[in-house]
Amino acid sequence: MLFLPFVPVPLAFLARKRHNVHDSVPNANRFYRVNQQPVGVMMSDCLFCKIVAGDIPVKKVYEDDDIFAFWDISPQAPKHFLVIPKKHLSQVSLLDKEDDRLIGKLIRKGSDLAAENGISNGFRLIINDGADAGLEVFHIHMHVLGGRRMGWPPG
Repeated sequence: MLFLPFVPVPLAFLARKRHNVHDSVPNANRFYRVNQQPVGVMMSDCLFCKIVAGDIPVKKVYEDDDIFAFWDISPQAPKHFLVIPKKHLSQVSLLDKEDDRLIGKLIRKGSDLAAENGISNGFRLIINDGADAGLEVFHIHMHVLGGRRMGWPPG
């Protein structure tokens, strides 16, 4: 059996509040989200921001001033592409009301692109939110999958 020595800890240390960037900067929670990433700014370490900037080549499906769509490099269906906002938004649960129009446009464009790319018998739209849901790139992205019958539950 292993015995660890008792180390007294001052009560003031236990009561001390942990520093949080949101405490010292007014309205910081509007501009900083997951992993302290600024919202709406191209992130140099964000994979999808690099794709939007043209630093990483992809097979583009669509692009306009707000949205970029490209084929998934590891498709999970015969037709599988991603639709992303050009504005860096880390995840759905942290959106502001000002982003509603953009997210609505993202969904509408995903539907339009499904039809334009021959997905005619139905398609699935997937947006993961948070690590437990499978979100790996913290930049909102919507998967559009089709070209086969989808099972339920999805996973």
